[in-house]
Amino acid sequence: MASPVLLSLLLFMPETSAPNILLRRARRLRELTGDSRLQSQSEIDQRSLSACDILFSALLRPMEIMFKDPSIFFVHVYTGYFYGDFYTFFEVFTLVFLPFYGFNLGQTGLAFLSCMIGVMVAILGYFAYLYFYMVPDNLKERPPRARTSSCPGHCWLVPAANWTIPFRMDVRLQDTLSIFIYIPFSYLQYAASLFAGNSVMRSATACASAIFARPLFINLGVHRGVSVLAGLSVMGIFGTTVIYIFGKQLRARSKFAQN
Repeated sequence: MASPVLLSLLLFMPETSAPNILLRRARRLRELTGDSRLQSQSEIDQRSLSACDILFSALLRPMEIMFKDPSIFFVHVYTGYFYGDFYTFFEVFTLVFLPFYGFNLGQTGLAFLSCMIGVMVAILGYFAYLYFYMVPDNLKERPPRARTSSCPGHCWLVPAANWTIPFRMDVRLQDTLSIFIYIPFSYLQYAASLFAGNSVMRSATACASAIFARPLFINLGVHRGVSVLAGLSVMGIFGTTVIYIFGKQLRARSKFAQN
């Protein structure tokens, strides 16, 4: 299902990595001039890298940043929680809509389309947030925490009501997008490592959620099981608020900050 998006990124998205752009430019200049002295900074830096340095950068640095930086650790855990919570929907839908609302198998299957609709609405909402809030002020450099400004207030937008409420995943997914974008802007020079660590956390949490979701709802009941997940979401609200208010101070104390 992700292959169309991957192909679109590969074919239409321009390169944005400054080291890679400079590397390609240096190669073109060497081909045009025949001067081997024309090299990018990344090529010069890689000369002194050993196999251990490359291995550390690829495998250990993502974990190092995650465990040594509180804000990054929280973001990884919270996005992992959202990802895992998303996977619990695949179990709880059948436990809720069949016995409680009298849906048949066909109607229950259609309920899963809400995930796709939620993603589309969340993307449109986040694009509107960027266009009307972030872009008009693009001459002013916004801090990374500005990406999370839409998160704390969204907890009040999903009240308890009828059977349509579980379909309203757009608000929560928009929160995930907002806090996910915070990751690369926190330490731009380590963006690849940050995304690698986040991918590990999200994948591990999703794997665990697919295993414990059904026993959780069967043993505790749907109401108590959902309450546990809701309580974890509420704890995350305080975390995003702390990042939004004190994010600059937290990053200033980090050993990974360069400016």
